This record gives sequence, C-alpha cells and structure tokens, in this order.
Amino acid sequence: MSKFRLALCVVFLGVVGFVTPAVWALSSSTDYQFEESALGGLGPSNAITQSTNYQAAESGGILGIGNSSDSGFQIKSGHTTTNDPALSFGINSYNANFGFFSPTSTATATATFEVIDYTSYGYVVQTAGNAPSNGAHTISTMGTTGTPVTGTEQFGMNLVANTVPISFGANPNHGQFGVGSASSNYATTNEFRYVSGDTIASAPQSSGMTIYTISYVVNVGSITPAGIYSSDQTIICTGTY
Repeated sequence: MSKFRLALCVVFLGVVGFVTPAVWALSSSTDYQFEESALGGLGPSNAITQSTNYQAAESGGILGIGNSSDSGFQIKSGHTTTNDPALSFGINSYNANFGFFSPTSTATATATFEVIDYTSYGYVVQTAGNAPSNGAHTISTMGTTGTPVTGTEQFGMNLVANTVPISFGANPNHGQFGVGSASSNYATTNEFRYVSGDTIASAPQSSGMTIYTISYVVNVGSITPAGIYSSDQTIICTGTY
C-alpha cells in the first residue's frame, strides 16, 4: 500500500514594477482603446462601452466591482481597488491514499489545491518530488503522457476528470471567476504523466479562484517489492509579470 502526500506549497510573487502613467496614457489592445485618462464609475446601470471583441460596463466601476477583458487586454474596475499584486495558494486535501497495490489493477487517489491571482499577468504551477518509494525501490514514473497499463510499474497524474480505470478526478473548477487551466501534458482525460519540475497548470491573466484536482495512478509489476510506499510532492506556484 502507499500514501502520497502533498507538501506545503512554495509561493513566489516574482518581480513587480510599477510606472505612474501620465494623464494622456492610453488603455488599449489590438481590438479596443480608451482615450480618457480615467474611466468614471457609477454610470447608468445600462451604460456599456463595447466593440466587436470587447465590452466594459460602467455601473459600479468606482467600487471595484467586476473585470472586463478580451484575449489581449484586461481592466480591473474601480478607483478603490489596490494595485498591489496578490497571489493566494492553498492545499485543500493533501493526503492521497492509494490503498493496496496489485499487479492486476490500477490504484488511484486524488488531492486538491486552489489558486487566486490578483493584478498580475497570471501564474504558473509546477510540481516537484519523486514517485512513491519503499526503501531503495522507487516506482517508475510516466515520463511521457499515456494510458495506465496494469502489470507495469507506473506512477502518473493529471488534472482532469477520468473514466479509466474508474471514474475519478475533476476538471479545473472556475466557479469563482477563475481562468486557470491544466497544462497540455496533464489535461487529457485518461492519460497520465509525472515529470518533476513540469508546469502542471497556469493562468494567462489575473484570475479568481480556480480549484484543481490532481488525479494519481499507480501500477506495479508482479516482482515489485512488497512493503509500504510513500513520498511527498511539492507544488510551486509563481506569479508572472
């Protein structure tokens, strides 16, 4: 049997630079541009500024309510919001218990973490650590993305909902205005991988809370040494600017 534990996270905010804009500074993207130096708040509730690819609603802007964005531009509403960046990370469930290993079935387990990112250009989440081990023997990791094969030593994970070997895991939950997503190597249903140092999730811009579920799989062979296997995994979350 084995337990895989998520260790305390390491969070990096990165380097931040602020430039005080002149009164003529423009807010723009490839699809949209504001020519005023400031956007007034508390306009009529139906006052909307928009183009084909962009929209900003005035109502409540001075209170710091809402977020307007397109693929190349983003505005956080309000004069009362702080311009200080904030990156929040939490591990919700950190003990992944696989139970007993068998060469005829794939063992599974899950753990969850969440990320909130405010006033930056997003974040990246990386994994670090080894596969479960027992003494000198460490179960082989899945260095390339693939499906689990019983009878072959494998340790892998992804960050999406799966149906093989059973229904387990979940897609990233964006229920609180999150925009984060699983990285491509960890975003395919029923396919798993584990490479220490890999980026497993990211967000391209400021994001509300995204809850991620890590789905783990372990397979062993008929000659895998018996015993209790354990390991720690560290999740590293870094703000990008």
